[in-house]
Parts: sequence; C-alpha cells; structure tokens
Amino acid sequence: MTPEEKYARLNPWRLFFVVALPGMISMFAMSIYSVIEGAFIGQTLGEGAFAAINIAFPLVFINFSLADLVGVGASVPISIALGKKDNETANNVFSCSLIMIVCAAFFTGIVMFFAAAPLCRMMGATDELLYTSMRYLRTFAVCGPVTTLFFAMDNYLRISGYVKSSMAINIGQNLLTVALLALFLFGFKTDVVGSAFAICISMCAAAAVALIPFIRKKTILRFARPRFHLSMFKEIFACGSPVFLSNIAGRVTSILMNISLMRIGLAVLGEGGGTTAVAAYGVLMYASDLCWPLIFGISDSLSPSIGYNWGAKNYGRVKRIVGCGYIGTSTVGLISTALLFFGAPVVARIFVSAEDAVLLSLSEHGIRLFCFAYLFRWFGVMTQSFFSAIEKPVLATVMSVSIALVFPVLCLGALWSLGLDGLWLNFVGTNVLAAILGAILLVYILRMIKRREETERLAAAIDED
Repeated sequence: MTPEEKYARLNPWRLFFVVALPGMISMFAMSIYSVIEGAFIGQTLGEGAFAAINIAFPLVFINFSLADLVGVGASVPISIALGKKDNETANNVFSCSLIMIVCAAFFTGIVMFFAAAPLCRMMGATDELLYTSMRYLRTFAVCGPVTTLFFAMDNYLRISGYVKSSMAINIGQNLLTVALLALFLFGFKTDVVGSAFAICISMCAAAAVALIPFIRKKTILRFARPRFHLSMFKEIFACGSPVFLSNIAGRVTSILMNISLMRIGLAVLGEGGGTTAVAAYGVLMYASDLCWPLIFGISDSLSPSIGYNWGAKNYGRVKRIVGCGYIGTSTVGLISTALLFFGAPVVARIFVSAEDAVLLSLSEHGIRLFCFAYLFRWFGVMTQSFFSAIEKPVLATVMSVSIALVFPVLCLGALWSLGLDGLWLNFVGTNVLAAILGAILLVYILRMIKRREETERLAAAIDED
C-alpha cells in the first residue's frame, strides 16, 4: 500500500496493527538483544564491567541523540509535506538530514574519543572503572558516522510505507548483534570492547541494508540535490528538539544518579557498595528494556500516520489514531508492571550470577519498586509523541525535559531520605508527575483541535453556499 492508502484510508485499528505491531516487534527484538547483552556481560564479565558500561553508555547515547535530533526532527516535516502532496520538499528534507547526521556524528565522535577520560570521570567513573569505560566509549565514537544513520533510516523506511522491511531489518540487526556478542565474548574472550564492536558492526550492516530501497528508487522518498536553507534548519531542530533535549536531560540525570548511587551505595553497603549500587541500577535499566521498547514502538510507529493526517487536516482521524495508541500503550504498561513485579527474581538472575548475592538481592528488590513506573509511563510517552507528530515542539519539549530532568531531580530531593529505595522509586514519582502534566497539556490540544474542526466545517459550509 502507498502511504496515502495506509495512513489516510485504513480503519484506525487496522492501521494500528499494520504499523504499530511491526514497530513493537522491531523494538521487542531490540529489547531481547539488550537483555542478552546484559546477561552475557553480567554472567561472564561481572559487576565491574556492568558498572563501567552503565557509566559510559549515557555518553554513547548522546551521540545517538544527535542523530535522533535530525532524524526525528526531519521525519515530522517529511510526513506533513507528504500529506500535503509536496514531494519535492519531503525529498529535500530527507536528503539534507542524512548529510547533517553524518557530519554531526563525525565531530561528536572526535570529541568523545579524545575527551573520553574527563567525560567518564564526569559520569562518576572511579579509577577502577575509568579504563574500561573509556575503551567502551571510544569504540562507539569511531563507528559513529555510520551507526547513527541506522536510527534515521528506520524512520524513513516507515514513512515510505516499508513497515515490514523496517521490522525485518531491526530483527536481523539484533540477531546479528547477539551472534557477534557470543563470538566476541565467548569465542575471542574479549571484554566490554567486544560488546561495543558487536553492536557497531550490526548497526553499520543494518544501515547499509536500509539504504538499498532508497538507492534503487523504490520508495516514495528519493535522494535529491540538497538545498539547505535556514527555515528548514529551524523546522528540523524545532521538531527534533523534544527528543534531543529529553536525551540530553536524561544524561544529566544519569550523572546525578550515578553520583547519588556511588554515595548512597557506599553509605549503605560499605566498601565497594557504590559499584554494587551502580551495577544494580544497570540491572534495572536492562529490566526496563524488556518493556519500555514496546511502548516506544507503538508511539513512534504511529507518528508518521498522525503527521500525515495532520498535514491533510483530517483532525478526526488524528484523534482516532491517537486513541488507538493510548489504548495500546496502556495495555502494555499494565502487563509490564505485573510481569516485572512477579517475575523480579527471574529477571534479576538473568543479569546477575548466583555468587553475587548482595547484587542479586538488591536488584530484585529494586525491580519490584521500579516496575510501578509502568502504570503511568505509557501516558507520558504517547502524549509526547503525539505533540511531536503534530508539530507542537514547545509542548513536546516541556514534556520531555520534565520527564528526563525536572521531575527526576525533584524526586531525587524528595526521596533522598529513603536511601537506595528512594532512587528506585524515583522512576515511579517521575512518571506520576509526567502523567499529570501530560493530561493538562492534552486537554489544551484537544480543545485546539476542536476549534480547528469547527473552523473547517464553517469554511466548508460557506464554500457550499
């Protein structure tokens, strides 16, 4: 089906299953890879490697965040331009965005490679963890110009209607990563650098495969001679800023969390307790990867269809598609909470060996507290995605920065007296506040849509007369 047939004509629930189900499968494949990576590292390399990766990965994520800034930021105007039948503008934004992503990753990679030591220190790395964190970070920095393309190409495939191809590439990428992880960690007996290389190689391969339909001119989006202009930059950065600022704010929060974990862990658990607390936090993040990608997969997959119908001024259909998204994400959130709460012992043992009794007990307890965040997390994620898809970057940015930085910092201070439990409950408090904020802003947007619908009906009545 063409994007018009899919986004503008399909029954909203059928559209949901056509685009969101493959998106969920793609993201679930990514979560499975993440779980396997965590299990391999936790079981073979131990607590120190787990903590080192947890320190370095937020910095790696900043490099990916720049790609998201451009990729997500370009996807919104591309979808809206296609809804307006303006293919020339869509192709130009598409072509320019790829050049911008490669250039951004190149310069960011240089900074991260040569400033790896102070950056890892800033994240809370001790002398014991510094060398391992640096090597993990530098591996991603070298491969950045190619790996970052993967995220953008996934968006552009889905915009072009290649939903199943996107799903197949994501699944293939994760299967290749798992195979390479096993080869490097068990075959070649490498350390965390082997894990980083496995991810980078598979992402480079997936990016190359994703480019093929565009090179063969099989997609609605085509490469064009890039025409950079200020208004395009402004539109891309405005639409991409919510995701980017969320990622950057999240990294600042990670720094604060790592510092807090080292301090509270030392106070509660004694010598070496900081490393144990950081490792337990890493277990929680891997446990979150079992569920979070499914919610994100739904909201992200529906964005092109929402943007397309918004550009076509089909506001009633926009509301129906968004409603399907809320129902789908809430269902995933409820199931995720139950699975993590009752399955906490099983989940913790995936990442922690039986010999690490303290870390195992701490992780299991943390998962049981942390999991309640999923009762509310779906609402904030879907609401933020909705705002981004309809070019409301200010509202989306307010949501994203509040979720990633403002609310976690507030909860960090409010729950400090609870020690490590306060850090695990931080996620719950953050998402409760995000749901409240999201509900207030959503009411405002729905009223605005209602006014637009009334204006459209009035204009149509005048034209008929």
